[in-house]
Amino acid sequence: MPETKYRRVMLKISGESLKGDTPFGIDPTAVNYLASQIGEAAKLGVEIAVVMGGGNIWRGEAAESRGMDRATADYAGMLATMINALALQDSLEQQGVDVRTQSALQMQAVAEPYIRRRAIRHLEKQRVVLFAAGTGNPYMTTDTASALRALEISADVLLMAKNNVDGVYDSDPNTNPDAIRFGTLDYMDALNKRLAVMDSTALSLCMDNKLPIVVFNVFEPGTIGNILNGQTVGTLISGRD
Repeated sequence: MPETKYRRVMLKISGESLKGDTPFGIDPTAVNYLASQIGEAAKLGVEIAVVMGGGNIWRGEAAESRGMDRATADYAGMLATMINALALQDSLEQQGVDVRTQSALQMQAVAEPYIRRRAIRHLEKQRVVLFAAGTGNPYMTTDTASALRALEISADVLLMAKNNVDGVYDSDPNTNPDAIRFGTLDYMDALNKRLAVMDSTALSLCMDNKLPIVVFNVFEPGTIGNILNGQTVGTLISGRD
């Protein structure tokens, strides 16, 4: 088996990716596609952990704007990430991938509790590990959860899977045809320019611990495998040399 650039990776999948072309919820075609990409990457021998978003089902900030208590709204969002994790878990298993789901909230009937050492042991046994329920705390996004979990499991890189955008741009490429994509980007530049990469807490956490980030379009076939094999894909965010 050829050697890959990364030994252990954290993949952040947004809830938006799971809804595919539908306006809401889970599109089985999109879930099966994502599972196939993860499965192909796992065959390379890379240890893969995944943090699930929940925006296709629920957004805490939107619920708060309509008068809901923010903490309660965020807990509801954590439940949405569990629904997404179970959908991806099922698809991975149907494709023959060994997978375990861990939750930051206690849900013993459907998932293991998040235990760092157990998660690492699963990864060492070449199991894909899905992390659900964010950090288990309100006011913390799943972006922050992906950065935190990546550091806890000593991941080599954080892969930010985007839907229909192939990297970080200086403006929204969906509305500005002249938007310029960055090939590489420094953490501080991403923060100072307020680029839509991830929330500032997550980005600062990566910067403080020198965790590189790759932002890419997950719906371009083979992108995860290409990144793992060391090809230049999307935008790499890291520190200055």
